Amino acid sequence: MTYVIALPCVDVKDRACIDECPVDCIYEGERSLYIQPDECVDCAACEPVCPVEAIYYEDDLPEAWAEYYTANVEFFSEIGSPGGAAKTGTLGFDHPIIAALPPQGGSE
Repeated sequence: MTYVIALPCVDVKDRACIDECPVDCIYEGERSLYIQPDECVDCAACEPVCPVEAIYYEDDLPEAWAEYYTANVEFFSEIGSPGGAAKTGTLGFDHPIIAALPPQGGSE
């Protein structure tokens, strides 16, 4: 099981969750943040600090945002498990589900 970052994070990327994550498993794409499911230890530290309430335990993800589970998992299909977001910095891409969204009105 893992935590998932959903629609409210798109074009916002507050990053408070990154500061709280003890295992550095929250990676930054161009428009959204993503949790690497193999690195996540299910500690829930990220969930309460998210100011836009975008982080859900996968079993609690609202049905309307179910595709974000797929986006979070598949985002890592090419890069695998890098072993910490600090090593990669901002990645210059997003999952196609995120990339196809219209601007969400947030700001970085």
